[in-house]
Amino acid sequence: MQGGRVRYTDNFIKPNYAANLVDLAGTVGGLSSQADTTAAVDLHGEVNNAPLTIAGRINPIKGDLFLDLKAGVHGMELAPLSPYSGKYVGYGIEQGKLSFDVAYKLEHRQLNAENRLVLDQLTFGDKVDSPTATTLPVQLAVALLKDRNGVIDINLPIGGSLDDPQFSVGAVIVKVVVNLITKAVTAPFALLGSLFGGGDELSFIEYAPGSVDAAPAGQSRLQALATALQERPGLKLEITAWVDADGDREGLRRESLDRRVRAMKVKDLVAKGESATVADVPISPEEYLVLLGRLYAADKPAKSASAPGAQQAPADIEKLLLASTLIRDEELTALGDQRSQAVKQWLQTTGQVPEERLFLRATRVGPGADPPGQSSAKSSRVEFSLK
Repeated sequence: MQGGRVRYTDNFIKPNYAANLVDLAGTVGGLSSQADTTAAVDLHGEVNNAPLTIAGRINPIKGDLFLDLKAGVHGMELAPLSPYSGKYVGYGIEQGKLSFDVAYKLEHRQLNAENRLVLDQLTFGDKVDSPTATTLPVQLAVALLKDRNGVIDINLPIGGSLDDPQFSVGAVIVKVVVNLITKAVTAPFALLGSLFGGGDELSFIEYAPGSVDAAPAGQSRLQALATALQERPGLKLEITAWVDADGDREGLRRESLDRRVRAMKVKDLVAKGESATVADVPISPEEYLVLLGRLYAADKPAKSASAPGAQQAPADIEKLLLASTLIRDEELTALGDQRSQAVKQWLQTTGQVPEERLFLRATRVGPGADPPGQSSAKSSRVEFSLK
């Protein structure tokens, strides 16, 4: 065959789609009805100005159909496919190129296939009002799948028996693609985790009650999240701090008491001509008990809560001092704000994520969404969502 030409028109889709297969050339040689023979296939041409190749071996004549073929189309323009995109996705295609490599092997009525789909610079255009369009947020799915070079690279392995009445190659491919998009938009952090390390836990980092420093696992999660955002430049990140009204209030009380104890030691050192700061002054357990007693003696409200002249144990003194420490609701909100601001600052400076892609949301008081593997758990954390 040489100089072949095929014009394909789909009149079902509106507006109609047309594809031109030109310069089709090549050979199919060695066809035979003998069961132990196969024919060599070597075809090439252009489809919509993109090179097309088909090569391999087949035997379509014998009763037990056999084929082992590889085919590829590289650099086909996506804009002409806009009618399909508008009907089923809900957006026209502004630009982009498609490359498709497939390897299909059918033997003993069992099909195994590899489908590699590469979309380069896929850009959707205007919204299309279509009753058959998916309701999934495909813009988010594309942003999750598109790498820093604007390329979406998807491998879709499929398989099945031709004797299964429910088996259809087209239906399986559509199902795999829909499942991939569904996973992308319903479990985006699981998808990012599978690519860059981690899982659903990338959606939050935890804190000790009252602390503005993330738990040790938080640092590695932030690093993985920063890598994912660098590799997926179409994504934007929303940052929401949650504070636990009970746990964080108690944590802030302990933080306040610790600062007061440290401040007392710093005052003693300064009186001796030495220098120190509240943040880094060392205090041994023995010193802590002595300083706690002195603080209790000077703390009239805490002291009045006990019987006059009663001797208090160190643990009781600590409880009394904690009970007399007032933590207002505004301080809980400020704690959450500090956490979310610190996370944003880390992602922006250390993680090298542009500031315009990071958005802070108002601090919430109360337990957030349950972390994976936990149920109705109160915890202090910062949660992430993608746009």
